[in-house]
Amino acid sequence: MTNIHPTAVVAPGAELGTDVTIGPFCCVGGNVRLGDGVTLVSHAVIDGHTTIGAGTRVFPFAALGLPPQHLRYKGEPVTLEIGCNNQIREHVTMHPGTPFGSGRTRIGDNGLFMVGTHVAHDCEIGNHVIMANNATLGGHVHVDDHAYLGGLCAVHQYVRIGHHAMIGGMSGVESDVIPYGSVMGDRGRLSGLNVVGLKRHGFSREDVHRLRSAYRLLFAQEGTLAERIVDVAELFADNPPVMDIVNFIREDSTRAICQPRANGG
Repeated sequence: MTNIHPTAVVAPGAELGTDVTIGPFCCVGGNVRLGDGVTLVSHAVIDGHTTIGAGTRVFPFAALGLPPQHLRYKGEPVTLEIGCNNQIREHVTMHPGTPFGSGRTRIGDNGLFMVGTHVAHDCEIGNHVIMANNATLGGHVHVDDHAYLGGLCAVHQYVRIGHHAMIGGMSGVESDVIPYGSVMGDRGRLSGLNVVGLKRHGFSREDVHRLRSAYRLLFAQEGTLAERIVDVAELFADNPPVMDIVNFIREDSTRAICQPRANGG
């Protein structure tokens, strides 16, 4: 049974699933859709063309779906799509897309967005992503599954963060981060692989060993990155995790690939 606190404001037109809880002093706009079992704890603002998937919990003072922070935005209908079973903690902000971007911001399932995190317009966030306190994404950022972003880090617009990557706290990330990569520093540089995360997610010792070997080849001093990619692709063609990195680097991007400090720094 849906439970709406008497102090909450739910605009006509809002669509509520079953067993939705809307706590004290929440505001829900008329174009919002809340899936089954969504909980707005209290003082949350959900506006715009925003969809929140089943089982997601939104904590006090989160603001989701309000207009994107872009001077060219003039009120066009754009969307924010949030998946299922996310934890969206206090003071989190997530903005919809823009008509000159993809027109949508999309959040996957089973994410944890800690206090004060910010997801800007036109971002694409995968599943099982963790953003620690006050982590910030600029516009058009792509974050793949199982990535971890440390507290107070900031990711430049259009950057891609590969799956199972880890961004250290207080890092400024200006370049694309390879899958399984670990980035640290005030201007983030690769510091190796996210070995702890790989072990936690059940990657075998053999896979970790091959990833380490491929990493050393990719970021060696000899030759160009393009040449080293060809060599790694030939040596590890039968290893899917390594090929994840190769294919990620080969994709079109407006940003460079984040390098180890010795090579890029």
